[in-house]
Amino acid sequence: MIKCQNIYKSFEGRTVLEDISVEFETGKTNLIIGRSGSGKTVLLKTLVGLHTPDTGEIFYDDICYTSLGFEQRKTIRRDIGMIFQGGALLDSSTVVENVKLPLDLFTKQSESEKLDRVHFCLDRVRLDGADKLYPSELSGGMIKRVAIARAIVMNPKYLFCDEPNSGLDPQTSVVIDNLIHDITKEYNITTIINTHDMNSVMEIGEKIVYIHEGHKWWEGSKDNILQSDNRELNDFVFASAMAKRAKVQAEK
Repeated sequence: MIKCQNIYKSFEGRTVLEDISVEFETGKTNLIIGRSGSGKTVLLKTLVGLHTPDTGEIFYDDICYTSLGFEQRKTIRRDIGMIFQGGALLDSSTVVENVKLPLDLFTKQSESEKLDRVHFCLDRVRLDGADKLYPSELSGGMIKRVAIARAIVMNPKYLFCDEPNSGLDPQTSVVIDNLIHDITKEYNITTIINTHDMNSVMEIGEKIVYIHEGHKWWEGSKDNILQSDNRELNDFVFASAMAKRAKVQAEK
């Protein structure tokens, strides 16, 4: 569980997040959605510790993360996996080297132990046999799967995903969505996904938080989002669906 209480965040006098309180549940895919500039990316980065809130508290299970010092946060950070928007793979490193990087940095495992874990994770994301390939030799979907393997190699309790479907075709996006959802269930991870993809919302949105102009405007699940009478949410859903349809038609 990750919980934030009364989070405020501003930059150069401009308030970006205002009084955000929400709980993200363990073993579920928790989605943060909203228009560009709504504050959803700032919220994700604040939750993961890349931004410090002006006021408010963030809890990782029973631990108040915002009250910890730099050294104290290291223990929790080892339990965090992160999937970045573009994959953020090292171009000069092979698939195996990219996935093994967190183990090299944060564990004292033997090389054989590291490789066993890496191959387990690559097999889990259905990339067995891609060991020696470089990022330039991978498709967009393969890059995202390598990023997922790297994110879970340390067996994290918490998984953050920043636009994991960015740049992918609809069919590959569904594959990535289902993979993240399955891993969340399998390992009972608290997964938080920042997205504007309505297909993701309707496929795997077990808990959805809609951010509008820095406020938590709505929360619910994929089962009740289409029945909501929230005007701003409905406008966002409609606009997102139309944009997706236009993109698909342009790609035909």
